[in-house]
Amino acid sequence: MLPTLRQLQYLKLLAEHRSFSRAAEAAHVTQPTLSAGVQELEKILGAPVVDRGRAGVILTAAGEEAVARAEIILAQAEDLVQAARGAGQPLAGRFRLGVIPTIAPFLLPKALPALRRRFPKLRLFLREDLTGRLIAGLKAGALDAALIALPYDMSGLDCAEVEEDELFAAFPANHPLTAQTRVSPALLDDEDLILLEDGHCLREHALAACGLSSDRPRDEAAFAATSLPTLVQMVGSGLGVSFLPAMAVEAGLADAAAVTVRPLAADHPSRQIVVAWRAGSSRGAEGRLLAEVLRGEAA
Repeated sequence: MLPTLRQLQYLKLLAEHRSFSRAAEAAHVTQPTLSAGVQELEKILGAPVVDRGRAGVILTAAGEEAVARAEIILAQAEDLVQAARGAGQPLAGRFRLGVIPTIAPFLLPKALPALRRRFPKLRLFLREDLTGRLIAGLKAGALDAALIALPYDMSGLDCAEVEEDELFAAFPANHPLTAQTRVSPALLDDEDLILLEDGHCLREHALAACGLSSDRPRDEAAFAATSLPTLVQMVGSGLGVSFLPAMAVEAGLADAAAVTVRPLAADHPSRQIVVAWRAGSSRGAEGRLLAEVLRGEAA
């Protein structure tokens, strides 16, 4: 006898909520129904999957392994349903797209109208988050695709390129380096450097573009910003220098403060924008189609 998808879903929700009552609410069933489903799953597996105590639900070692495998099985089942519903109708119905914050406000306003025109039956659900969490969502089946920037660890994923996004040096408008046509990264060594907080992949891309180590001491950066608009305001206030992606510059972000940008005199000072999806996902063809549409809007 094999576990049912419903039983695996109960276990997944129990792992997420760590409470039988909250998991039952999320599953839209009564608590006794969910509890009976988990107990039946334990009989099938021949091992307890949860420890029930006053402190709440704790997964056993067998339960942790079962949850990891359940997420894969449920994601593949979801792929099966979506593939059947969308047969012959690419980008129709629900499509869950993750986007990182350093791309979303600059590319999506141009791309979303084009997507609506070409695919009127598409129901696009957007989630803006940091790259690590978006990739975790992809692998867990919570997202169908994600718009992210490389380089990044892409194990278990496939992707299609949208564009190369050049990185520019950004200075206060009266900074001496604004006299340079192209700025060598070596000239930034003695400058107060403002970067995005840890977790933003643009931080690592900017450091790599200048040949700086990503594990350099954190106090070598003068300040850390939570977003690109905040970063621009900090540079414009004279707190230091930084880097901006071309798509943000073209969208006029640098115009919001007294900031001047200059190209970097470095090999490949850019990041690669891609649409990524789980390797083997039935949404792969749609991921490639989505990248094609975005590529046309980014050109």
